[in-house]
Parts: sequence; structure tokens; C-alpha cells
Amino acid sequence: MDARLNYATGPTARKAFTYLMSAGKELKDMPLPTATQELVALRVSQINGCAACIDMHTKEAAAAGESSVRLNLVAAWREATVFTEAERAALELAEEGTRVADAAGGVDDEVWARAARHYDEEQLTALVVLVSFMNMANRLNIITQQPAGNYQPGQFH
Repeated sequence: MDARLNYATGPTARKAFTYLMSAGKELKDMPLPTATQELVALRVSQINGCAACIDMHTKEAAAAGESSVRLNLVAAWREATVFTEAERAALELAEEGTRVADAAGGVDDEVWARAARHYDEEQLTALVVLVSFMNMANRLNIITQQPAGNYQPGQFH
């Protein structure tokens, strides 16, 4: 499968991709545990069906030491016993923040309160920015049909 746009060729695409990857790098330095970041990025990408981002974040999480059991259970996190309460709260917030069209009210107050029990304001900010960023990245990749399968951990860092 060939992508509709090559982010590395045209000047507009290259400039936009450079800025987006720079923002992605900054997100990595935000005060949210790496495991939580990768689990959230993976879950948002699963919901949106972004193969390129699923490929990237599965591999990045594995390279950071995440177990295959946890990675395989992200899609069914509610029934899985391998996630902490904090991770579950982050995944729930990520789902509601991604499914805004399905949940007319956006993120429910109870979902926010559960996340706020585990994360301080800086971490909640990082979580909200990450969910928003991943939704944007997913849409860019889906619209342009970016292929998946060849990503190497650290490729864009």
C-alpha cells in the first residue's frame, strides 16, 4: 500500500511533519509515566483504527519494556487485571476524549474525577494534550493512508 502523501517530500508536508514530530517529542518529556503515555497512545489509535500509530506505539512500548500481555490486553483493559487503577483511569479518560461524537457530553465528570484521583494537574494536562495529539496524528495518518508494519522504535526521535 502506498501512502497518499509522503510527509518527507513536499515542502509543506515536510514542514508540518517536522513540527508535529517536534511536538510529539515534547510530549515524551511531560510528567506522565512512559508506560501510561504508550498505553494511552495505543488505545486512542486502536479506537480510531490508525494502523501506523498502532504499529508505532506497540513497538515503542515494547522497546520501553512493556510486556506483550499488557499490550495485547489494551483493547480489553476493562476486563484485564494487568493495569493499575491509575492506568485504567487514564485509559478511560482517553476513550471518552476520543469518542466525543459517541458521548455528546464529552468526558464525563466521574471519569475526570477518577483520573484526578491518580494524576495531579500537570499530569492531567499532559494526558489531555496526549489524547488530543494522538487523535490528530491518527486522523492525518488515516486520511493519507500511511502504511504500517515497518516502524522501528525511535525512528522519529
